[in-house]
Amino acid sequence: MAPKSAPAERRTEKLDVRVSPAAKAKLQAAASASHRSMSDFVMESALSRAEEMLVERRIFALNAEKWTEFQSALDAPTRPLPRLKALLEEPGFFAGSSK
Repeated sequence: MAPKSAPAERRTEKLDVRVSPAAKAKLQAAASASHRSMSDFVMESALSRAEEMLVERRIFALNAEKWTEFQSALDAPTRPLPRLKALLEEPGFFAGSSK
């Protein structure tokens, strides 16, 4: 039997996905093996992978030496970028074009 999860958030959005017959059969087999509906299985799998991906982008490990280098880079004063400064001081592409 499937483990109980936290109360589900109300599903109001729709997501359509086109898959090959082989992919659909594999997903259905996996959903059946886990005693879940296809929709629940795909949703849980996709959300789990999305969370993994986002965590990988937020958390990174550094040894003590690299951590010190990282902190030094963050604390270092910015270097002048004259071309960027000039670009930001120019009027925007659409500035003054309202007629």
